[in-house]
Amino acid sequence: MPSYRVILVVGRLLPGVRPEHVLPAAADAAAELTRVEARDLAVVAGEPRITVRYLADDDAGAFQVAGRVVGEVTGLAAVPRSVVTRREGTRWIPVLPG
Repeated sequence: MPSYRVILVVGRLLPGVRPEHVLPAAADAAAELTRVEARDLAVVAGEPRITVRYLADDDAGAFQVAGRVVGEVTGLAAVPRSVVTRREGTRWIPVLPG
């Protein structure tokens, strides 16, 4: 089963949302549909980014999981953009919705 990641740029939090709740909420949303392999929060080029790595049967399933994650985080903070990538060997390749 291929490994995928959804990477979300996280903007301003909605009122009352605590920063430490966003990453666990994102991972929990993915875990409702599949096995989560890892989760991470990093600041890249001055932008906070959440990464959730998970398993999916195919690209369509990966986008279903990513949609759940983005939907959950959008309820907590602004999400100006996100990307789904698939692991191929040692590289992560962007996957286009299809």
